[in-house]
Amino acid sequence: MPLLANLALVATENQDEFDPDAVTPGIIGFIATFLIMAAVLLLVLDMVRRIRRVNYRAEANARLDAEEAEQAARAELASDVDGEDIDGGASEPPAEPPAR
Repeated sequence: MPLLANLALVATENQDEFDPDAVTPGIIGFIATFLIMAAVLLLVLDMVRRIRRVNYRAEANARLDAEEAEQAARAELASDVDGEDIDGGASEPPAEPPAR
């Protein structure tokens, strides 16, 4: 038990040696914080670029699907007009293109 008392006494003596408000991380801490901040910034910029690319590809695929559906509808309409509509005017709606 006297050992613990001595350790507590030494710990309180060491506390008075420096001012806790004057302790700073210094230049090494600043450099480490700056490097971490720069890495996070670069990761965020890369993520934004990748998300934009995915959104542009989705928009392009939607436009291509719409064009394919329009061409299929035109082809079906042209075949109905050329075929003189054998079944008495009741034609089937154009087939949906397969989903991607």
